[in-house]
Amino acid sequence: MGVARGDERGTTERVLTLLGLLQQRQVWTGPELADRLGVTPRTVRRDVGRLRTLGYPVHASQGVGGGYQLGPGQELPPLLLDDEEAIATAVSLLAGAGGGVAGAGDAALRALTKLDRVLPRRLRHEVRALSGSVESFGGGHPPVDPEVLMTLARACRDGVEAGFDYPSGSEVRRRVEPYRLVASDRRWYLLAYDLDRDDWRSFRVDRMTEVSARTWRFRPRAAPDAATYVQEGVASRAYPHRARFLVHASADTVRAQIPASAAVVRRRGSELCEVLSGAGSLDFVLMHVLLLGHDFTVLDPPELGRRCRALAERLLSAGGAIPPAPDPEESLSRDQARPGQPATERA
Repeated sequence: MGVARGDERGTTERVLTLLGLLQQRQVWTGPELADRLGVTPRTVRRDVGRLRTLGYPVHASQGVGGGYQLGPGQELPPLLLDDEEAIATAVSLLAGAGGGVAGAGDAALRALTKLDRVLPRRLRHEVRALSGSVESFGGGHPPVDPEVLMTLARACRDGVEAGFDYPSGSEVRRRVEPYRLVASDRRWYLLAYDLDRDDWRSFRVDRMTEVSARTWRFRPRAAPDAATYVQEGVASRAYPHRARFLVHASADTVRAQIPASAAVVRRRGSELCEVLSGAGSLDFVLMHVLLLGHDFTVLDPPELGRRCRALAERLLSAGGAIPPAPDPEESLSRDQARPGQPATERA
């Protein structure tokens, strides 16, 4: 039995080596692969068959220039990376997760957590040193330390408690059960269960300091949808005034006009949607909805309806001091009249 396990391990290592070779070069001949692996061409053919069974599309062609070639597949199979490739990939993902690539941060962090699980310890210090030399610009959002993101991502992945200092009037230590990291168009947020407040909370990652993960595991709770919870908190719950509107336009149209961090848009039919937003002033949120250019109705709060009427009166008053524009048709009639003859006599 020990010999069989050894043979199986040797075959697995050989097949992985074959996969690595096929990823390094476009075409290999059978004799070239047999020489590199130290086996016969027949063994190479069997190992190619094993790769095909695992989902790797290995093509074979005859004649001059022919050989074995790894082609694109219908699904993405695992890749084999050497040390330099793994370091370069990790550094690039760290830059993307830190906010350097618009819209790519969430995907970059998911990929980085997968790579982090298998990255050898001997490579970690090189990744950390190189990532410190990567900078980005643009985007208009505060930078996030990739190491903080990785610490929180590992805690979410492994289901362990996390702690960090967080400003809330004063610097307060928070103990949480981390659930998900959520990337918005401007910032990173952590959705977590706050153990001291006994409720779900969302936290801005760029405001955290002294972030650490414990080894204490927790049993997952029934959690709200992470993206929806964080978006509603960012767009409305964080402000002293919240407002709801029924907008006479499709949800897709309005979503294209309002950043996700500024409002929650809910579909209410093919040509109707509900907009939930917040601000420090009701007048401010009212003007933003007004400038969308669609008819709308105030749903909540009642005070906002009164603000609508006050604003309408103010606008009418401001416009009343300007003389009305002349009627274009009347001006045209005057221009066409003969000199000295009133326009009404031409008829």
